[in-house]
Amino acid sequence: MGDLNVLREQFRAKKTALFQSLADGSCSARGVAATLGKLSALADQTLKTLWRRAAFPPGLALAAVGGYGRGELFPYSDIDVLVLLPDDIVLEHDADLKTRIEGFIGSCWDAGLEISSSVRSVAECLSEADKDVTVQTALLESRLITGDAATYDAFKRQFVAAIDPQAFFIAKTLELHQRHSKFDNTPYALEPNCKESPGGLRDLQIILWVAKAAGLGNNWNELARNGLATAFEVKQIKRNEALLWLIRTRLHLIAKRREDRLVFDMQNAVAQAFGFAAPPATAGRRALVRPSEALMKRYYWAAKAVTQLNQILLLNIEERLSPSTHEPRPINAHFSDKAGMLEVVSDDLYQREPHAILETFLVFQTADMNGLSARTLRALYNARELMNGAFRKDPINHATFVQILKQQSGITHAMRLMNQTSVLGRYLWAFRRIVGQMQHDLFHVYTVDQHVLMVLRNVRRFFIVEHAHEYPFCAQLASGWDKPWILYVAALFHDIAKGRGGDHSQLGELEALRFCKQHEVSRENTELIAFVVREHLTMSRVAQKQDLSDPDVIAAFAKRVGNERYLSALYLFTVADIRGTSPKVWNAWKGKLLEDLYRLTLRVLGGHAADPHVEMETRKREALIQLALHAQPFEGHKALWDTLDVGYFMRHDASDIAWHTRQLSRHVKSGKSIVRARLSPLGEGLQVLVYTPDLPDLFARICGYFEHRAFSILDARVHTACNHYALDTFQVTTEAMPKLYHELTSMVEAELARAILKTGPLPPPGKGRVSRRVKSFPITPRVSLQPDEKGQRWLLNISASDRVGLLYSVARVLARHKVNVQLAKINTLGERIDDTFLIDGPELQENKAQIAIETELLEALA
Repeated sequence: MGDLNVLREQFRAKKTALFQSLADGSCSARGVAATLGKLSALADQTLKTLWRRAAFPPGLALAAVGGYGRGELFPYSDIDVLVLLPDDIVLEHDADLKTRIEGFIGSCWDAGLEISSSVRSVAECLSEADKDVTVQTALLESRLITGDAATYDAFKRQFVAAIDPQAFFIAKTLELHQRHSKFDNTPYALEPNCKESPGGLRDLQIILWVAKAAGLGNNWNELARNGLATAFEVKQIKRNEALLWLIRTRLHLIAKRREDRLVFDMQNAVAQAFGFAAPPATAGRRALVRPSEALMKRYYWAAKAVTQLNQILLLNIEERLSPSTHEPRPINAHFSDKAGMLEVVSDDLYQREPHAILETFLVFQTADMNGLSARTLRALYNARELMNGAFRKDPINHATFVQILKQQSGITHAMRLMNQTSVLGRYLWAFRRIVGQMQHDLFHVYTVDQHVLMVLRNVRRFFIVEHAHEYPFCAQLASGWDKPWILYVAALFHDIAKGRGGDHSQLGELEALRFCKQHEVSRENTELIAFVVREHLTMSRVAQKQDLSDPDVIAAFAKRVGNERYLSALYLFTVADIRGTSPKVWNAWKGKLLEDLYRLTLRVLGGHAADPHVEMETRKREALIQLALHAQPFEGHKALWDTLDVGYFMRHDASDIAWHTRQLSRHVKSGKSIVRARLSPLGEGLQVLVYTPDLPDLFARICGYFEHRAFSILDARVHTACNHYALDTFQVTTEAMPKLYHELTSMVEAELARAILKTGPLPPPGKGRVSRRVKSFPITPRVSLQPDEKGQRWLLNISASDRVGLLYSVARVLARHKVNVQLAKINTLGERIDDTFLIDGPELQENKAQIAIETELLEALA
């Protein structure tokens, strides 16, 4: 055992020295391969010593497989080994040999080698490889470490003879598509996996696997010699591969374990290891580029290049394996249809005819192609330098780009292809600045360029009949819209100025105006595009932060919009924009608020001045019709309605009024506290009704209950009737919906009724756990307290990183100062909250008390 201890200490000392050379910054992207090779050689040396120590009989061999077989051993990766047995040895019949092998594997762990081992005969290796493409891939990369070379050579000959290159190619490309789908088919995730994500190391490895299986080359230089890659492409591959190697290596060293994800709390540390530092903030403004942003932009550019080169080389290999039986069918003088793929007629087409670069995507749309061929992708990759200032100013290119936008189909695919091939960023130079740009606002889950293309895709779907069921009202408005391309242009420019500092909406408007002038867009269309870009945040802000029952709010918004065409454009764009931020941000409640704002504004634009009393009578009539359908007694509603004022009727639609009336009309004078819950009419979450004698801390107690039961509050409407009863409604959601709807409804009705009757001090809020993302990119809490325009009530706006129990903490502060909440709009944007409260109370009239409230709220939010 003593020699094993010495071996372990030697291995650890040498490994530590290599780790240090990787961590101290002396190892560059170019030098990382050599250092990883040294780690692999160190493992080889240790394994050879342990193999000799085991004194195996002749015939056995030890092989490295997987990444270790390639000689790429990352700091905390497993050391994959195969103990290879000749076919004449049956391990189950040789207890002594079985014991020796088990002892060898145990000694590897004792010596500090974290191995992943398998023990198979040659026949078993071939059988397992035939059944499992993962085993086949690992064995494809095997190499002999020590032991019987004849046994290993026999295995290698039989393995190579058994492999079917065509079947292997199909299996690995299907595997690639599944893996890409798992990562939403984009290299631009905010927390990418540098090994598995699209554009990661696995995309490069798969090229070499299928090439090796087909006998087309074992490394990048051999692929170039065999005509599968150009010298320029090989140079780009090696440069980006080395960067990904170095990122993965530093991730392992910083995490002190196998970690391939660039998670938020690792990005800054990795960035610092690369020497990225934040520039000093100036003029009281924070530095515009964080170290993590600089690192991730570099990563995204590498991943994008890998994605492009992966497509080119895999298509080339596929053509070698199964030469197309389809002769290219000419489309025009520049392009052909080759088995459904768009093919350039010559490799130098773009050098001879630069206008054909944009024409590529127009023909892709009009000829209904499945994709671009390897030849076309390669030609585009090599033509990037042609897209210069003169190219961007060329009127012919302007006309082609506008044609692309005006096509009836293929808009989304064409724009995504243009971005993937770097054409979009080189043609729209302002767009190039947002490619791979991160967003640390805690609700966008895509980089800026991917968000922009997602919004364009969402707008496009409104105009496609097959998707009308997703958002029927949007589809209805879109069906009457004559120029969808106007909204596509607005989508391209709405966030194009992100990251520059200043108001990105106004800066984006300037970029849009410049584009429209250059592309000869008519004045009428230019003004609409500029309006949508400038105001693209306005409608969501009004709907989610202001009181839509206030006629002045609607009148002000109508004045800002101006006409029905602008209103419809802004509504369609706002829905598409919110949906394009994150799957978690959009919900049915936000959809209802936006639709309510649209309809209310449309009435004002149509000449119907907002009259609260007329609106109230209309809602009452509609509610009575619904009550009649439920056999409500004649004038059974009067007891409740006589206690309610116009504010109540303006804040609730007819269906809610009817539901409240059915539940409460018999309890108006009972003195009881009533809680009722139902599946929200919006089809998402619960709608909860509370009717109880009013209490100073009622809102806080209700929020505390929902916090305790892990409900998220989307909306709260608080009303005090003239009989001093509180009539409050809440929209709440939970992860248990909709499966446990009946159980949750019963639970809320029973437990909340008891909770609001409790007396004594409010319990302290729980210490809500914040997410990794919030920890890594916290936002400064903000509190704004201002009187409304009439000076009767106050608007409280709060913005902070989200956490469980935050709303209850806010409600406790308000209850402590006897502040009444009349309306609460809870706006959760991913992991950030941006809530608005309509409040009143005597303490709000005193400046000193206001400061105390704001200070306590900031402490609660921090």
